[in-house]
Amino acid sequence: MNLAELNKIAEAMVAPGRGILAADESSGTIKKRFDAIGVDSTEDNRRDYRELMFRSADAMKSISGVILYDETIWQKAKDGTPLVDVIKSQGSIPGIKVDEGTKPLPGCPGELITIGLDKLADRLPKYYEQGARFAKWRAVIDIAPGIPSHTAIMTNAHALARYAALCQAAQIVPIVEPEVLMDGDHDIDRCYEVTEWILKETFQQLYFQRVPLEGIVLKPNMAISGKKAGKRAGVQEVAEKTVKLLKACVPGAVPGIAFLSGGQSDEEATAHLDAMNKIGNLPWKLTFSYGRALQAAPQKAWAGKSANVAAAQAAFTHRAKMNGLASLGRWSSEQEKKAA
Repeated sequence: MNLAELNKIAEAMVAPGRGILAADESSGTIKKRFDAIGVDSTEDNRRDYRELMFRSADAMKSISGVILYDETIWQKAKDGTPLVDVIKSQGSIPGIKVDEGTKPLPGCPGELITIGLDKLADRLPKYYEQGARFAKWRAVIDIAPGIPSHTAIMTNAHALARYAALCQAAQIVPIVEPEVLMDGDHDIDRCYEVTEWILKETFQQLYFQRVPLEGIVLKPNMAISGKKAGKRAGVQEVAEKTVKLLKACVPGAVPGIAFLSGGQSDEEATAHLDAMNKIGNLPWKLTFSYGRALQAAPQKAWAGKSANVAAAQAAFTHRAKMNGLASLGRWSSEQEKKAA
């Protein structure tokens, strides 16, 4: 393992003014997104849609890296160029989602464990050869009456650390993603409590698995109210509580934190990130690793029609630029309206 090289990539992934595009939707998830815009989820349509984003030169100035799904990393663009080369030509780093989804956790009703460790050591060198320089593994923690359990926190944190160690051994930077879902009716303080628990356990497990923190990027949720909460916390409260939480849990050796958007609206995810960066005096860089919050607008604009590619690229560019500004604490709702 060359830690200096891993650290260089991790730092590039969280470079000022840039963040990560999560374009790693599974076949099932992208089918749902395409169904919503009336597009058949064929291999060609998925390729065309993703290619239009990777070829958006202005947008990609704000995108440091792209997380790809297994299908996409092997695909070629319409003109025959490998999609990983299209991404690299934009000065962006190709990455790969390596977990294989979730299964019910035995003995823990309503809780899940992420799978995919078994053959990971064999898969990683192939992804490296194909151009991937970072990977992603998502652990899912739900909040509901009686959960999460200690078992779910422990097993998911352990799997995240095992994955991270395997990645670094293959010279690939691991994005460590423990996601506390915002689906419930819990308040921000309950989210804070559960997120603190999973983060503390994850860093403990990373230590036990001998993972140097200089060679990882953390992808957590924000401290935020559940979607069904009666009264939801405002932007400033989310920003202050999230920063306080991260300072309590995340060592300064971690180069950067790239948030997931996890069910937030496009503008909400941008406003929260911006408010955190405006707090300032942070030991790590705070940026974005958004999927839906970057892609909802371009998907709608594209609607599967080649005539709409320019409009879709404009929508993607707008969201990428707004989030790039937020990662510097320079975004405002006025800019949002003006640029739109």
